Amino acid sequence: MFGNHFSGRRSALAASVIIVLAGGLTACSGSGGDTAPAAQEGPVDITFQSWVPNIDQAVDAYNASQDDVNVTLETITAGPDGGYAKMLSAVQAGNPADVAQLGYDAIPDFLVNDALEDITEYVGDQEDKFVPWQWETGVFNDSVYAVPQASGPLGQFYRKDIFDSLGITYPKTWDEYYEAAKKIRASDPNRYITAFAFNQAPWLIGLSQQGGGKWFAAENDAWTVTINDDETLKVAEFWQKMIDEDLVKIEADFSSEWNADIQNGNVTSWISGSWADAILRGTAPDTAGQWAVGAMPQWEDGGDVSATWAGGSASAVLKGSDHPKEAAEFAAWLNSDPESVSILTSVGAGWPAIADTGSIASLQDDPEVFAFYGGQDIWDVFSESDKNVDTTWKWPPLSSTLFASLSDNVKTAVESGTPLTDAYDKTQDDVSTALKDKGIAVN
Repeated sequence: MFGNHFSGRRSALAASVIIVLAGGLTACSGSGGDTAPAAQEGPVDITFQSWVPNIDQAVDAYNASQDDVNVTLETITAGPDGGYAKMLSAVQAGNPADVAQLGYDAIPDFLVNDALEDITEYVGDQEDKFVPWQWETGVFNDSVYAVPQASGPLGQFYRKDIFDSLGITYPKTWDEYYEAAKKIRASDPNRYITAFAFNQAPWLIGLSQQGGGKWFAAENDAWTVTINDDETLKVAEFWQKMIDEDLVKIEADFSSEWNADIQNGNVTSWISGSWADAILRGTAPDTAGQWAVGAMPQWEDGGDVSATWAGGSASAVLKGSDHPKEAAEFAAWLNSDPESVSILTSVGAGWPAIADTGSIASLQDDPEVFAFYGGQDIWDVFSESDKNVDTTWKWPPLSSTLFASLSDNVKTAVESGTPLTDAYDKTQDDVSTALKDKGIAVN
């Protein structure tokens, strides 16, 4: 997409990303202080690109608090669906937006493409405000390249009214989930426990991560790729059984068919990130009061392992911004100011990256959200889920290639009737080859 060969600068950055990940992400010790340029005089206009619905509410709150800075929101498609390509093309053309929303998975990719500003001198002293693992997703070689916004800890949204009517106790293990799926399928010829979302690589990856898969490691200046490890194949075989026994509906989530199935109860649960609350409320408002949220089913009875939907997302300053200082300061405010974070949580941006969630009003009392879930405080579930995420998971460069390859290979397996395990074998080969083709060493 952006050329078949790296320049010397990009090769150096690729090596830097490998070295830093091999040794662990290291947080910064503080801001640059005296090295920061003088503040811009007069009004400064900066552009912010994001795909989060209703994030304009937080942008408006920021603009209302400022006299000398104005942020213009530019809505783009979700990163892997085209937004990232637009961002990188603009950087190459020399006319980027100032601040961009990036998934944690995409930050290494943007670094390899030399597309991010080092904002250490502007926000390096903000570290203590954030959950350590989320802060560290934007830190490489002691330099800050992004301010974390939110993670996507997984939970299961489910139609409690249907589960209760069928006498189904919430499944705490995957074995219990399988038994629940059989009861739900037998109750109605059109009803399934969930949709098998072959189109969603982040969903597939989250399931593997929760099952113990560890796909990437950086060792000895090279990447080790194990997409088809034993833990992942165990997960794939479970879902293969669900498909073979017609216990899940094969359909793309967010499709019109899926929306209808969520509305009419033909799909009775959805494993997704905390931000999915806003999507459910918007998609199926007539089902208010019928839903609840539970923790991820476990592979071992009594376990508490969780995962994320593609990690989460951050605000980064794109290379070539005319106002990196103001852009970085806006990114920090957006993701740490209590009013802003409360708005972000309510509109479905994800689980806050800030450490002090006690200051977030919408997490303490959100009548609209809680009423939709029958009075349940769903944030208790996601608070625990976020604590139980395996934070050793690493994202490699070329995450867009990973996402495209995995979803394509899984879709092909489902349509052709070949084993899902073959899809992970094929993705292993695809990603290893893509990294090598970009000049990145693979063990």
